Amino acid sequence: MGQGTGQPRIVDFDALGRNDTARVGGKNASLGEMVSKLGARGVHVPPGFATTADAYRAFLAHNGLEAMLSATLADLRGSSMSVQEAGRRIRQVILGGVWPADLAAEIEQAYASLSARAGVDEVDVAVRSSATAEDLPDASFAGQQESFLNVRGPRALLDACRRCFASLFTDRAISYRQAKGFDHLSVALSVGVQLMVRADLAGAGVMFSIDTETGFDRVVLVDAAWGLGENVVQGAVDPDAYQVFKPLLNDPAVVPVIDKRRGGKLQKMVYADSGPPTRNVPTSRAEREAFVLSDQEILTLARWACVIEAHYGCPMDMEWAKDGRTGELFIVQARPETVQSRRDNAALEHYRIGQHGPVLVSGLSIGGAIVTAPVLVIDSPREMDRFVDGAVLVTGKTDPDWVPVMKRAAALVTDHGGRTSHAAIVSRELGLPAVVGTGNATHVLHDERTVTVSCAEGDQGYVYDGPAEFRRELHALDRVPETRTRVLLNLANPAAAFRWWRLPADGVGLARMEFVIGNHIKVHPMALAHFETLTDAEARGEIDRLTRGYADRTEYFVDRLARGLARIAAVQYPNPVIVRMSDFKTNEYANLVGGAEFEPAEANPMLGFRGAARYYSPRYREGFALECRAIRRLRRELGFGNVIVMIPFCRSVTEADRVLAEMAAHGLERGVDGLEVYVMCEIPSNVVLAEAFAARFDGFSIGSNDLTQLTLGVDRDSAALAGLFDEQDPAVRWMIRHVIEAARAAGAKVGLCGQAPSDHPEFARFLVECGIDSISVSPDSFLAVKAQVAAAERAGAGAGAGYGKPED
Repeated sequence: MGQGTGQPRIVDFDALGRNDTARVGGKNASLGEMVSKLGARGVHVPPGFATTADAYRAFLAHNGLEAMLSATLADLRGSSMSVQEAGRRIRQVILGGVWPADLAAEIEQAYASLSARAGVDEVDVAVRSSATAEDLPDASFAGQQESFLNVRGPRALLDACRRCFASLFTDRAISYRQAKGFDHLSVALSVGVQLMVRADLAGAGVMFSIDTETGFDRVVLVDAAWGLGENVVQGAVDPDAYQVFKPLLNDPAVVPVIDKRRGGKLQKMVYADSGPPTRNVPTSRAEREAFVLSDQEILTLARWACVIEAHYGCPMDMEWAKDGRTGELFIVQARPETVQSRRDNAALEHYRIGQHGPVLVSGLSIGGAIVTAPVLVIDSPREMDRFVDGAVLVTGKTDPDWVPVMKRAAALVTDHGGRTSHAAIVSRELGLPAVVGTGNATHVLHDERTVTVSCAEGDQGYVYDGPAEFRRELHALDRVPETRTRVLLNLANPAAAFRWWRLPADGVGLARMEFVIGNHIKVHPMALAHFETLTDAEARGEIDRLTRGYADRTEYFVDRLARGLARIAAVQYPNPVIVRMSDFKTNEYANLVGGAEFEPAEANPMLGFRGAARYYSPRYREGFALECRAIRRLRRELGFGNVIVMIPFCRSVTEADRVLAEMAAHGLERGVDGLEVYVMCEIPSNVVLAEAFAARFDGFSIGSNDLTQLTLGVDRDSAALAGLFDEQDPAVRWMIRHVIEAARAAGAKVGLCGQAPSDHPEFARFLVECGIDSISVSPDSFLAVKAQVAAAERAGAGAGAGYGKPED
């Protein structure tokens, strides 16, 4: 038994729980909670023990340090001593302290027991600090105290514990407590001693049970790198990044990994043979080109994340490791997520970029804001005195020593790091827009250069040269009216889809496949199918680079397309998500990598080889087969059975039959496995023969832009004819009313995707009056159109027209 409270000063994890934060800090209390409560639910946590707050205070008392600490901290409060001087003085006296003999013996005995449990004389352990005020809902304490890995032997363990005690008074920890209003002397330091997972022989990383950028609460994010996990936490490597869709995790028939990105992983932390216990070594080319985790391992970690989140009742931030000797996965830390889970969900903030200069560097976007400011490149926290408040801080990577200067920055740009790195975590907590993992920002950017940092365009963040036009929008979500007419979203960018998850939409009415191909894949599918005959050497080189790691180049297209669409489908699951098959024009297809060799030159691509005509043509049939493979994978393997397929620019019923037969040949047969197939209504023939098209398709989506163009004979891209292009022209309205009536009479669903309802309230009223089933609009127009539709319904528009929400 120890001093003070009469409680044990050394406690095994399995005797601790979440209520023991005051004794062992949040980190160790959480480890104990998981060991004692979640082991039976399959969550693996390495065993270990913790020293308590009483042990820390006994160490201070034995060395007579309380008075010195009080006096030094009083000088700090009185501004007669700097943070750096106070911290240095306190750390020196703690590191010079000696252990009480009885406390040292207790630690050594606990270590001997843990070694015996592992079946060795002296087991290697991780020694981590756990402050008694850390991991609270409003304070992450990310990296404020020290951790030591590959510690072996009682003498090395006692030394590591003493260094943990001293780390309670690092400059960064002192500054952080001051900022959060914690009394330094009321915070104690517990040390967690945990069996090392031999991740140096495999990999490790970080995991969140919520999307860290948008707060989307139905995904698990997993970052992974080779070797020990410190490199991921510190942002020293660019890790693999995986996203898993929670609602489908318990379906054994599907693998809902909706995003997989291979990181650079240029180095890994391993055990050292001599000197410091760990060191970084370069990874092999094979390691850089391989994923750290298999799909099944990703799913196991994601399921554990859901179990841990459900147990704690809040989104969680976790660290995991894989043992290279046994292949076992472990959770080695868990704490509450402290940013998105505390955000006000009553309003949706959105930044919109306008005119801007060329891209200088890009990386992962953290936060959703846009900032224009001058650059300051800082190599080390020692240079922070020359930092100018309100500048863009550019550096290689950050650790907790950078926090004081990060607080003074307008934005942060780093060479290295992933979404779960220190730079990302602290930037979110500070509300600081950041672009991390650019690779070369410190080489490209220079002091005093004015740049615009944009984190408002999805997963990818950009640093543009010079000032840019942008605006901030705030959308209230607390008074969105209910409507009988469904209002859906037009989405195209997988990287930005999660930003709109809070909108109470009824589904996605238009997901443009060509946008995903153009921005997420970049390669013409026929150039992948016929790579060996491709003559463009530059295109071959670019395709080799993009498809690295894929044994089959066409698999690159299928995999990227399926997962890109999955991120869009996840936002509205289980509501319907209508994916339109590719509708590039030939000039747009030709701009894809390798595309020029496969596309004819056309005088009028808008009316040329586009849409349905391509799908059965020898010129593109193999490309369409890859699109079908991606949709089949999206629905069957990833699990998004809510996806509806839509065929664009289908000129005739004969063409409809040929496309449907082509789809069926590639495993997408209408009606099988619940597959619905819609057709775009954008050609007058679709209206004239609406009954015949309704016999072949489950629904129509009116494309008002092309329908207006072809009804009025007006080139929608012609500036000279812009005044004649009017979606509200009586002829266009007749077309729309007629196809809505014909579709409803035939029992087919009918919606409209276009800008007109957003721009013209009277057009929304017209559609409601016609009895349309759904209207699909851009996310920034959703709330306005929803209000217009509700007003039209309240006014009795369409009364007696028989409109309403159809049976799904």
